[in-house]
Amino acid sequence: MSKRTLIGVVTTVFVLGMASLAFAGEDSAVKAAGLWVFFGIAIACGVGIGLAALGTGIGMGNAINGALQGTARNPEAGGKIMTTMIIGLALIESLCIYALVICFILVFKIPDLGSMHELVVKSLGG
Repeated sequence: MSKRTLIGVVTTVFVLGMASLAFAGEDSAVKAAGLWVFFGIAIACGVGIGLAALGTGIGMGNAINGALQGTARNPEAGGKIMTTMIIGLALIESLCIYALVICFILVFKIPDLGSMHELVVKSLGG
């Protein structure tokens, strides 16, 4: 088993384990452990939109590179190449917008800081 596969499996088990702890019972220690799920959502949203922007940036760069090379080889076809490139760039950009929408949906699932603070205080017995 490669190191990358092992890290993926351990991360998946950890995330699923934390989610099951969060929804398993009613005692405050389990609810406090469920706060880690919300922290994970916040971190995942930041990383997810960053990766989406990175991927779409690389894809757009490759598309523009191909269009410029095609126009340089055949200048008469520049108009058709430009139109096709613009449509392709719009489709690539839509993928990043979908990632942004999913991140917004996840971020709005995080409760406000006041209720999270109350939960932590209850779990610590204060």
